[in-house]
Amino acid sequence: MDEILVCATADVEDGGKGVRFAVNTDGTAGTGFVVRYDGAPYAYLNRCAHMPIELDWAEGEFFESGGAYLMCATHGAIYAPETGVCAGGPCRGGRLRPIAVIERDQQIFWQPDDYVRPPSA
Repeated sequence: MDEILVCATADVEDGGKGVRFAVNTDGTAGTGFVVRYDGAPYAYLNRCAHMPIELDWAEGEFFESGGAYLMCATHGAIYAPETGVCAGGPCRGGRLRPIAVIERDQQIFWQPDDYVRPPSA
């Protein structure tokens, strides 16, 4: 499948606000998100491993206040931004569903797979 533009590289600052994008999983509309951590972009399905709810407490706000972990605003589950693995809280042993991203030509793109697909037209 083709890559889908998310945003300009400059729109995602290290440890700062992320960018949401529309996806479809098993015929259900949802969102993915991309953040930058330690210089690299990472993208995940915007769904907590603890409960199937979105993580951000305000649109694009995925990091906890220290900028070291991604955090579910509802239950406080925290995830390592570079792996999506649960690092504490009620997500015990869980992980976020990764979405492949590519950064080139000052833009960030996501790559659909068999589960996370572009939104229905």
